[in-house]
Amino acid sequence: MTRFLTASVAVVLACVLAAFPARSQPAAPVEGTDYVLIADGQPWQPLDGKVEVVEVFGYWCHVCDALQPMVDAWLPSLPRDVRFTYVPAAFSLPDAYARGHFASAQLGGLARTHAATFRAIHVEQALPMRGASLDEVARFYGTLGLDAAKVSAAMQSPGTDARMVAARDFAIRSGVEGVPTFIVNGRYRVQARSRGDTLRVVDALVARERARMSAAR
Repeated sequence: MTRFLTASVAVVLACVLAAFPARSQPAAPVEGTDYVLIADGQPWQPLDGKVEVVEVFGYWCHVCDALQPMVDAWLPSLPRDVRFTYVPAAFSLPDAYARGHFASAQLGGLARTHAATFRAIHVEQALPMRGASLDEVARFYGTLGLDAAKVSAAMQSPGTDARMVAARDFAIRSGVEGVPTFIVNGRYRVQARSRGDTLRVVDALVARERARMSAAR
């Protein structure tokens, strides 16, 4: 009887396990659902052997603000041969927030200004959601330890003018329609269905590109 019961339990367990298969790896991203293959896509910067991930974002975007803590937690997990870059959505060339981002990057201040700008707009309301002036952004960055006069000059410099045009052109050729949008190697535009799924899809596309580039060497 004991052997019969043991065998019966084994059969039942086998049936249960068959009905609930072991957890598998996340499904591979599907073109047209999780991402779009960009025709003749080009990266933001020369790859130089790196896999490039770009987040096109806007400081005024509440979804970008909500996503930022997830990005912060995710960034340390990226392999060393992956380069992550924030590119502001330069839909309007006079945009003070986009210019402020490029000026801060030029002055080596993004670690101090990036998250703080989101917080100032969406939490503290120390900066307006839209229509901030160059002076407002420069003064705010001055409170974060940057030289406000240097920020103001950098925001209005020919170099920043060129970066704004380059950012707008990158967004247009990559088919960016809104923010946040992630672009992998200039080839894939992620269009995941949720914030959490976005980074899963990016990870899968990064792995695909790393394998492709490694095979090509």
